[in-house]
Amino acid sequence: MPTPKHKLLTPKRRPPPPPPPPATNVVVPEHSPPRPQVYLQKPSPKKNPSKSTILFRRVRSVFRSFPVINPPCKMPVPIHDGHIHGGKQLTGTLFGHRKSRVNLAIQENPRCLPVLVLELSIQTGKLLQDMGLGLVRIALECEKHPSEKIKLIDEPIWTMYCNGRKAGYAVKREATDDDLKVIQMLHAMSMGAGVLPGDAVDSSPEGELTYMRAYFERVTGSKDSETYYMMNPDGNSGPDLSIFFVRV
Repeated sequence: MPTPKHKLLTPKRRPPPPPPPPATNVVVPEHSPPRPQVYLQKPSPKKNPSKSTILFRRVRSVFRSFPVINPPCKMPVPIHDGHIHGGKQLTGTLFGHRKSRVNLAIQENPRCLPVLVLELSIQTGKLLQDMGLGLVRIALECEKHPSEKIKLIDEPIWTMYCNGRKAGYAVKREATDDDLKVIQMLHAMSMGAGVLPGDAVDSSPEGELTYMRAYFERVTGSKDSETYYMMNPDGNSGPDLSIFFVRV
């Protein structure tokens, strides 16, 4: 008798295992708190100087080229309220961690965005210490390129001299978020010095974040020279700082 044919049985596929239950002890990483928004104003648009202003600057540059003669009798210099006539008053802020490089921010007023930010190759604590001892003269020099038409404060790098000694370089850069955070914290202060609180800025192993703000008088000698003089309130004795920008 013929044997019955058996059908081949195909093995059944096992259903996929159910997904694991959601974990209840998963730690969600905490996000760093968002930075505060910056509410500083934009600087006022620059206006072309008038013909009388251009003539005054040319005459002044000619007289400054004359040799200086010391008279036998010293006459008082007519400076009213600590201002140098012909200069423009700006706000300058020196800030940085004590063991790191100092930054210089120049503003039209304390509530404006900076028009110039420089990083100097000198430690913040060292500069503030020297200013407490006496006069500090910082000269920033760069090479002149007649073929390039660039404004003096827009030069990217400078050779730095502090009280006649070469002290590295100064670099112009754009204001960072940390710079704007410091400047905004000081928007209500016209002048002063101190240490920013630790809970307001990020802690750093390079020491406390110190600052000094004052009014500066900007005197333009020519398109290749500008000087910023720190002004003391009411002519009182205090830190004496002058910063010279020269293109040679």
